[in-house]
Amino acid sequence: MNDILRIGNREFRSRLLIGTGKYKDLAQTRAAVEASGAEIVTVAIRRTNIGQTPGEPNLLDVLPPSKFTMLPNSAGCYTADDAVRTLRLARELLDGHTLTKLEVLGDPATLYPNMPETLKAAETLVREGFEVMVYCSDDPIQAQVLESIGCVAVMPLASLIGSGMGILNPWNIQLILEKAKVPVIVDAGVGTASDAAIAMELGCAGVLMNTAVAQAADPVLMASAMRKAVEAGREAYRAGRMPKKLYSAAASSPTTGVIAPSKAARTREP
Repeated sequence: MNDILRIGNREFRSRLLIGTGKYKDLAQTRAAVEASGAEIVTVAIRRTNIGQTPGEPNLLDVLPPSKFTMLPNSAGCYTADDAVRTLRLARELLDGHTLTKLEVLGDPATLYPNMPETLKAAETLVREGFEVMVYCSDDPIQAQVLESIGCVAVMPLASLIGSGMGILNPWNIQLILEKAKVPVIVDAGVGTASDAAIAMELGCAGVLMNTAVAQAADPVLMASAMRKAVEAGREAYRAGRMPKKLYSAAASSPTTGVIAPSKAARTREP
């Protein structure tokens, strides 16, 4: 199927983006990522070693950049300055890699995005040549501002990070989709396969998740389920669903050329 996800000048076949935190070990991380079919793998630079701590297990040993597109993120940052500094470090560690996920949090309880700091960091990073995919609120106006700054993808949350609550406000996601000219990727809040399918059926370009897979009872099996859900949701969106008809039924079988009931059946008492 010729249905390519384009982010900036890059092209991908998979529309599932997956995180690398919270797994029991690197072997399970690798197995889950492979089962997901994801090509883009996001890495929390403040929490994951990709070379900044010599002598410790290195994520890149099991998920080599030659096979996967690394998406370093600024998870754990609460100011624009910290986020910019973290992503500059990631660019150095990954030999000039510019594709990044910007994430500036508002508080540790909700992990909701701090939008003023996010906008400030996005302006700096875009000016410095980064390709910025940005975690944001589901505010359609903020999404438009981020796109105007030059972000290559906007990534509104479905619900709070790690909550597994699914898409709580599909209407706002639809408002963002109506205006966006860059990919809209649901980020945070997905709990199970149906959540991912709903996001794709709305018309989102992709879904990013971590906890839903890593904290499942069987992460590898859940990764496989998420892969199928994203693919099914995308196909359903492209196919175009039937219209909803409130209080109106329509026979699924043809109503012409059917066998007529006998006279006796038509006159029989119920």
